[in-house]
Order: sequence, then C-alpha cells, then structure tokens
Amino acid sequence: MLKNSPKYLNLFAGAGGLSEGFTQVGFTPVAHVEIDTAACNTLRTRLAYHWLESQGCVNEYYDYLESAINRTQLYSRIPEYQISSVINEEIGEKTLPGLFRKIDELLDGQSLDIIVGGPPCQSYSLVGRSRDTNRMHGDHRNYLYVYYAKFLKKYKPRYFVFENVLGLLSANNGGGQLYLDNMRQMFRDVGYETEYRVLVGFKYGILQNRRRIILVGKKGMTSNFYPEIEEWEPEITIGEVLYDLPFIKAGEGSARPCFLGECQGHYLHDVGITDDNTAVTWHWARPHAERDLEIYRIAVKQWDENRKRLDYNDLPERLKTHKNRRSFLDRFKVVAANLSYSQTIVAHISQDGHYYIHPDIKQNRSLTPREAARIQTFPDNYYFESVSETPGYTAAFRQIGNAVPVLLARKIADSLLKAW
Repeated sequence: MLKNSPKYLNLFAGAGGLSEGFTQVGFTPVAHVEIDTAACNTLRTRLAYHWLESQGCVNEYYDYLESAINRTQLYSRIPEYQISSVINEEIGEKTLPGLFRKIDELLDGQSLDIIVGGPPCQSYSLVGRSRDTNRMHGDHRNYLYVYYAKFLKKYKPRYFVFENVLGLLSANNGGGQLYLDNMRQMFRDVGYETEYRVLVGFKYGILQNRRRIILVGKKGMTSNFYPEIEEWEPEITIGEVLYDLPFIKAGEGSARPCFLGECQGHYLHDVGITDDNTAVTWHWARPHAERDLEIYRIAVKQWDENRKRLDYNDLPERLKTHKNRRSFLDRFKVVAANLSYSQTIVAHISQDGHYYIHPDIKQNRSLTPREAARIQTFPDNYYFESVSETPGYTAAFRQIGNAVPVLLARKIADSLLKAW
C-alpha cells in the first residue's frame, strides 16, 4: 500500500467502476466488499493488472487475456493481500464484525481517508419497482445505507461518496425524498454533513443519457463543500466508440483479445479507453432468434431512413410476442451512431439486447459487452470475469450495466483530491 496516497474502502463495489476511477487518479484501495462472486473475480483480476503494471510486468496480465496462463496462475503473480482485499460477502448485521476484522487487518494501523460505493439500486429503480408486484416495499435493500453509516462511524474517513439511481428521490411509493432524507439524517447522526447533486453523464464526457444521484459526505458539520466536478461535452457521436471494433454478426466474436481497425477521432485515447498497446477483450455478440433479428432490421432501417424510433405497436402482428401493448413500447431501440450520446446502459442488458441494437444493419445484432463497456468508459483491457474461468456474457453485461462510469468516477476523485 502506498502510504502517501489517500486510502479508500469500496462498499457494494460491483465490478469496480468507482474503484477504477479513484485508482487512476492516485487513490489506493484498502478493500472492496461485494456479494457477487463474478464481480469479485473481476475486481481481483483488475487488481492484478494494476499491480503487474506497477512492477513493469504487465505482459503477464496480457498472457492471461490470451489464455497463456489461467486465472489461478495470474493471481499467484501478485501479493496475497491484494487478493484477500476483495471480500466476497454480503453486508449485513451478521457479517459486520467479520468485515471490520478483515478490513482492520488490511489497514494495519493506518487510517482510512474515504469510503465510496452505493447499495444495489433495484429497490430504488423505477424499472425495478415497476416489475415487482410489491413495488419493492419492504425490500431489505432499501435500508442497506444503515450499514454504510456503521462503516462511517467505525472508520471516520474524511469524506465519503454515495452513488445511486434517480429513483431514490421517488422511492417509498412516491413518498418524495423520505429515504434520502432518512439517509442524510443517519449520516449526520454519525458525524457527517452531506450534499448531493443529480449528475447527467453526457455533461461529463460519458456518451449516454445517464442520470445518477452523487451524494458526498464530509466529516463535521460544514457546508458548501461539494466538489467542483469538471464538465466536458465532447463534440463527437456514438459511432466513434463503435466503428473501430471488428465487424461481427450475432453469435460471433470472443471474450479474448481482438484486433482493432483504424480509430476515428481522439475520444477513446483522450478518455483512456484505449491506447496503442491495449488488448481489447469482450467483443462477443450474443445470438438472437430470427424474429428478433428481423425486428432489429426494421428498427435500424426506420432510424436510418426517418430518424424515428420503433414503436412496438407498429410492428407486423406476426412479430409481436408481448401481451403488454400500453407500456415499454420502445423496448426495441437502436443505439444511434449519429447521436452524441446513447440511452442509459443498465443491468437489464444482461437479459436481452433489444434496447441496445447495434446501428449497423449489416451486423444485425445487439451491442457486445465491449461496446457497452466503452459507453461506460471502461478501459478496453478491463476484463469481466464469471464465477468459473469460462467466460459468460450474461455476467459481463450485468456487471457493466450496474457500474458507475469510470470517467465520472475519475472526475469525482480528481475533484476531491484537489479539495484535499
């Protein structure tokens, strides 16, 4: 652990979007706590990358991506404390004592500077509530912030960053800001004032219409401390992050590295998504039923010729399989190459690709994990693991959709570092 860099703890870490942004700026991770086993493997693999790069041995990481060594062999190349710093456990009343013990061992007497992370968002998500018969009422995930506060009380960091979906403002069956107000009061009770803003992705260089609540807490009862996060709206279109990747059709591609075509523009390099030496993984398209492929062609053609989104009710009757004809009528949606940002990448992309149709009618498929990861500003060499060593794009899509965009995390981290 670098003693001179601020140290952070990542709770509900997911695949590490927040963590990657903070690490890129110069923060040092003490531990990541995450319940999903596949995401924990992703975190360990990324820690291996950063460690090997710092030691001038990054070629060993690329050996792993090329399947020259297996995951166990990769992890054996880095210190054990790096592997054990990823704690694959649920955060709850029964697990807290053990979690505190493990984190104390990793800190080894040093103080913690910042806690980052946000609880799972399904219970606050508008989509999640619409799909649940009880509208997530009574869901235990509504109250995971209670444990977040217990971490704050124990470790007393200078700051914390809490990320969540916009639906948090309308949770509790439309009860206004009840949950958010309760959170802020609990954080105040353990010694932290909080301020929040709704940040929109495309205002910060992320090419998607992503709106998230970013709540920042500071130890003490001060005010007007919210960091000035640099805005940036690059003058590019979505096509720039898609069209240097290999041409593949539905069911083609691989989780392993592929060769890129000529990059159009500077965005991918400016953001740190790719460089001349990057191995590009996860450009692997899922297969689709012929009915869906026909719908994809209709949706792309309609956009290309008329700049019009497909309404489900306008499809030929033989292509309609959903009984619900009154809501989610835009369930088939093209990621338009000629727009400056896409629809929000969410975890539902792991279920099907209908809302994320590739704009090239000749490829006729949904986005690959790599294309979704680029829109989320993950580096091209960021490898998304499964539970086993066999790649699975369902796990990859879920992790990508749940993540905080890396660029947004980096901008938040940079603004906090300047305020340090």
